[in-house]
Amino acid sequence: MLLVGNGKVITQDSLNPFLTEGCVVIDDNKIADIGSTADMKAKYPNSEFIDAKGKIIMPGLINSHMHIYSSFARGMAVPGEPAENFIEILERLWWMLDKKLTLEDTKYSAYATYLECIRNGVTTVFDHHASPNAIEGSLFAISDAAKDLGIRTCLCYEVSDRDGGNTMDQGIKENIDFIKYAQKDDTDMQKGMFGLHAAFTLSDDTLNKCATEMAGLKDVGYHVHVAEGMADVDINLEKYGKRPAQRLNDFGVLGDKTLAVHCLYVDDNEVKLLKESNTFVVHNPESNMGNAVGCCPAIEFINEGIEVGLGTDGYTADILESQKVANIIHRHRLQDPRPGFMESTKMLFDTNQKIAKAYYKNDLGILRKGAYADVIVVDYNPHTPLNENTIAGHTLFGLSGKCVDTTIVNGKVLMKDRVIVSADEDKILAKSRELSQNIWNRN
Repeated sequence: MLLVGNGKVITQDSLNPFLTEGCVVIDDNKIADIGSTADMKAKYPNSEFIDAKGKIIMPGLINSHMHIYSSFARGMAVPGEPAENFIEILERLWWMLDKKLTLEDTKYSAYATYLECIRNGVTTVFDHHASPNAIEGSLFAISDAAKDLGIRTCLCYEVSDRDGGNTMDQGIKENIDFIKYAQKDDTDMQKGMFGLHAAFTLSDDTLNKCATEMAGLKDVGYHVHVAEGMADVDINLEKYGKRPAQRLNDFGVLGDKTLAVHCLYVDDNEVKLLKESNTFVVHNPESNMGNAVGCCPAIEFINEGIEVGLGTDGYTADILESQKVANIIHRHRLQDPRPGFMESTKMLFDTNQKIAKAYYKNDLGILRKGAYADVIVVDYNPHTPLNENTIAGHTLFGLSGKCVDTTIVNGKVLMKDRVIVSADEDKILAKSRELSQNIWNRN
């Protein structure tokens, strides 16, 4: 037994939202009990005890869209003139970088990114990977890093036609191989999805081939970028006479286990398709702003009954930072100070929880009996009252990833007192710096 107590407990459970002085009891990899510290210590004597010292105890955070390999672009000089539009950003940065990745590069970008996630209290990561010249085994390399560090993850490889038919076939095979592998994982720590880049880089033949391969699988959906920029819309209309979400739906891509990422430019019919198919939309506000592509109409989606989750798209590992941006970008976009607060909270703490539930056997993102023991301690001393009525305000305006003190995943302590205990962080990051420099030097 492990007790994490003497803290203010934010459960994200509407039936028991807040304990002023509480304790979470962990038995193996699940939450066994929650109550006052005094009661839990008396009930479970001689158990190991982590003293939160009045800090916040809350569920581990979930990032529903990440690009792990993008961490190796941090500080990298991009040759040539600055990109003027989204397609140029893809061509001159991301499609240049991903082609240089080896399996070792992929693995260490995963180590580095997962370490940063642990430091920011993110305990479950849905990643979308690409390495066209090192596809076979790439998801397994990322998976190995996740296992070594002890973090929970759901992986896919982005199938695309941009590098030819052989590369496309390898991408399909990597998805299928990893999905089958992950479905046999009894620990429920590794999951797989079928990754697609975007409709504008996928022919009808390729989408049909992906659909055929997926027909033999159960309980799995797609992870795909949808209408991230107007180029996706324009190219699909020009080549196929259909908009992106419509084309994807025609091949069975939309569905209740699919993540439709971005969805900035969807028309009324596509909104209807997303809703009727129960497809999850994932909002990535910082990335969209950074790429100058616009802003997802997430508020309107939520009002229509579409479930909208929150991701970082590789822009940051701090999902709490993205929540803050999600709050203010919609006020700016709509020129209305009313929306954003409740919606950004719902994205991170409600819908991301539902996305995880679509893939994992037990609850994540919540502290209640039977849920997986993914727990974080956050160093935050509020200067206004913190109670069940003010949780959302303190979470949004007071907390940040850098405040995370302790991170526990599946009942195992990965970071304590800001020190990574599950791995040699300095050694890993030294190797990461060496490999990233080699990539930058590679022609």
